[in-house]
Amino acid sequence: MNWNVYLSGEIHTDWRQKLIDGTKTHELPIVFSSPVTDHPSSDAAGDLLGAEDNSFWRDHKSSKVNRIRTKTLIEKCDIAVIRFGDKYKQWNAAFDAGYCAAIGKPYITLHDEDIIHPLKEVDAAAMAWATTPSQVVEILNYVISAR
Repeated sequence: MNWNVYLSGEIHTDWRQKLIDGTKTHELPIVFSSPVTDHPSSDAAGDLLGAEDNSFWRDHKSSKVNRIRTKTLIEKCDIAVIRFGDKYKQWNAAFDAGYCAAIGKPYITLHDEDIIHPLKEVDAAAMAWATTPSQVVEILNYVISAR
């Protein structure tokens, strides 16, 4: 069986690639998916429906178009990994975690110790909290191959 793992959250570091590379070393049968990680493309998703002069409406339309992808991929995944970085607030990642919790989708949070307090409710609903991509790899290795 191939596992489908959705990688949500922070887009400014290489955590996704580290996680993917780590799972390859264990030869885990995983198919990865994620939101659009190119920031300008994501911000412009609503432009497909026509240009907007007002930034609120541009963001509103873009978030809805992006949510088609996000909602579909979260619903199809076996587990989600949700990364919170320290440089930017990832409100979209918090929303993804809440959605996972609401539909009973297992998820792992990935973040540093210095943001435990603001994420306490998000972490409380998670199946695990990790501080490094390598810890997530070890969790996935255990869950998938019982090693």
